[in-house]
Amino acid sequence: MADITLQVQGMTCNHCKMTVEKSLQQVEGVTQVDVNLERGSVQIQYDAQKTGKDQLEAAIDDTGFDVVG
Repeated sequence: MADITLQVQGMTCNHCKMTVEKSLQQVEGVTQVDVNLERGSVQIQYDAQKTGKDQLEAAIDDTGFDVVG
């Protein structure tokens, strides 16, 4: 298992949080998602044999939010 924390711009409410969580949970290999609205961050635990940073960022981008940094 691997962990990554991504900074995500534009998340402001629980609907934003649920949208990002749902999108990431649909990525094969993702086992846990924790969105922190205050910090604008998403902590993701995933199987590095099944997915990677590019796929995780793409899943967030698909929701209309931007990964920064």
